[in-house]
Amino acid sequence: MDDKLFLTPNEILEHEFKIDARGYRMQEVDKFLDMVIRDYTEFLKTIKKLEEDNNNLIEDNRKLKSEYRKLKESIEASGGNNSNTGSSDVLRRLSNLEKIVYGRE
Repeated sequence: MDDKLFLTPNEILEHEFKIDARGYRMQEVDKFLDMVIRDYTEFLKTIKKLEEDNNNLIEDNRKLKSEYRKLKESIEASGGNNSNTGSSDVLRRLSNLEKIVYGRE
């Protein structure tokens, strides 16, 4: 993102325009403000994308937690019996979901 931005907040704050006999040079002010506008437009695009990504991750996390609870309930309902293939598959899936949801290795 830094390669798309022209200015830092500090540069905006400290920028000084040269004064002509009639005031600031309009072309210089316009050029500077164009850069500010481009930066803020880029910030808004970035913020919107990050908000969308965040909402998608929240929804994915909600789904994974729901599946985790269902698998855990399934294990508890079967009495935790690991002897058959179905239970071991459920345990394996549960372990994988724990890794994803809680970041466990």
